[in-house]
Amino acid sequence: MFTGIIEELGVVKQIDRQKLVRVTILAKTVLEDLKIGDSITVNGACLTVVSFNTSEMMVEISPETLEVTSLGSLKIGDGVNLERAMRLNDRLGGHLVTGHVDGVGRIRERRPEGDSSVLRIETPVEVLRYCIKKGSIAVDGVSLTINDLTDKDFVVTVIPYTAKATTLGLKGIGDTVNLEVDLIGKYVERFLRQGGTQPAMERIDIEYLRKHNLL
Repeated sequence: MFTGIIEELGVVKQIDRQKLVRVTILAKTVLEDLKIGDSITVNGACLTVVSFNTSEMMVEISPETLEVTSLGSLKIGDGVNLERAMRLNDRLGGHLVTGHVDGVGRIRERRPEGDSSVLRIETPVEVLRYCIKKGSIAVDGVSLTINDLTDKDFVVTVIPYTAKATTLGLKGIGDTVNLEVDLIGKYVERFLRQGGTQPAMERIDIEYLRKHNLL
């Protein structure tokens, strides 16, 4: 589990494209207390560390992850957002992030607003269904608040600190970003949904609330 608070901006040093793509990333902060097998988010996607030394680490990217994220377009020299898994005693500065990317968005507008930047991100409908105004979303692993949304995109503000400390300061119109919606919405939908091959559940409505003396 992660928080969406990026710890470091790493740099892609090497890409080995075989059955499993292996990417070597230059870093410093996230290498502290790191162990082989640890999870780390790279642009919002949870990956496994397979080797590391004092200046770099190597992660593996499976074919499925390449299919559902933007990691397949990484190039040597690209910056990447890095975050280690949170500890149970850490402050939750952003929101609960799993590192399981829900879809890929595309930046359609970038405009200044004071010292900040406003991004409008075109988003798949299956991702937008879980988005709400003033709700949280992870964009390339960065925890942001949705300022506005339509039936095809949403708007977020990137403050100067976030622009400097993450790849969002470098992204331009047409660039893709990994998106992960707030986990809570997906669990609520699953709980309330009926039908299919799952056992039927009582519908939570006015009659349900009266039946259980909740009204």
